[in-house]
Amino acid sequence: MRIKVGPEGDYTTISEAIEAAGYETETVIEIAAGVYKEKLFIEKSNITLIGSGRRRTIIEYGDGAEETMPDGTRRGTFRSQTVFLGGKRCVVKDMTIRNTAGSGDTAGQALALYADASKVVMENVELSSHQDTLFMAPLPIKTRHPGGFMGPRFLADRKPTRQYYRNCIIRGDVDFIFGGADAVFDDCEIIVCDRGRDINGYVVAPCENPGEIGFVFRHCVVRGELSDMNGTVLLGRPWRPTGRAVYAECRYDESIHPLRFSEWGQLEADESEAFFAEYKPTDLNGEPIDISGKNGFVKLLDDAEYEKIRTGADKLVNDLWSQEE
Repeated sequence: MRIKVGPEGDYTTISEAIEAAGYETETVIEIAAGVYKEKLFIEKSNITLIGSGRRRTIIEYGDGAEETMPDGTRRGTFRSQTVFLGGKRCVVKDMTIRNTAGSGDTAGQALALYADASKVVMENVELSSHQDTLFMAPLPIKTRHPGGFMGPRFLADRKPTRQYYRNCIIRGDVDFIFGGADAVFDDCEIIVCDRGRDINGYVVAPCENPGEIGFVFRHCVVRGELSDMNGTVLLGRPWRPTGRAVYAECRYDESIHPLRFSEWGQLEADESEAFFAEYKPTDLNGEPIDISGKNGFVKLLDDAEYEKIRTGADKLVNDLWSQEE
């Protein structure tokens, strides 16, 4: 089933097209150029959204965690998303999804994407917000604050998800790629916003992972949005103690802090339950960089160690991407 959205399409809003798609029907929704101010909830078996280009098709909404709901409660992180992807399989291509709520200092956490489908594939997509841009389910097993997970999966069982991001741009500042998924990022650009702080941001915040590999970034660029952010960005910190993230053959600008990764409540630590690692890091010109100032628990992988991780990442990609070819 194919549905077109736009001035000359079958529907003028994406929400109408999603509602028209049967749950069990494989559906492709083609979205014309334009800015769609919609908050989308997608819970279908097999759905694909295809835009007209990353700069031409834009989905945006402006909910932030600090907003007060009609019942007087705080909206919270997991009701702030511009797009929620649920169901079995979701594919998104050639568009931008952004949350326009603004800085975390005022709006709080503001998700662009809540990715909870069992299989998620994104290609040539830009995800943009400030704090907590991209959440990749499942949630942690337990919340630290009562009602902290209020949202679509608050009471649901924690089920594994597998996700693949290819040639995407992801923009944010604090913990802006987070969750418990197995996820591979190939040839992506990760941009950290300038908050004017000594620490402008933490790229990843993984939690407990019921899968096999955690987050794996391959051949990605990680940089600050401005040229004068030297040493103000950490590659990650563990949202829960056993979080996992690996950066392999990635390129960095000078915004990355010498410690590389931190613990959750402190910058420096010799030991951690988290698995944070790098393999062959380079500068933006592809020249090897010295990471001898890294935190003691951060691993610099050798070829054999990385090969095991690469094999797991390739398996995930082959499974998800083969359906797209």
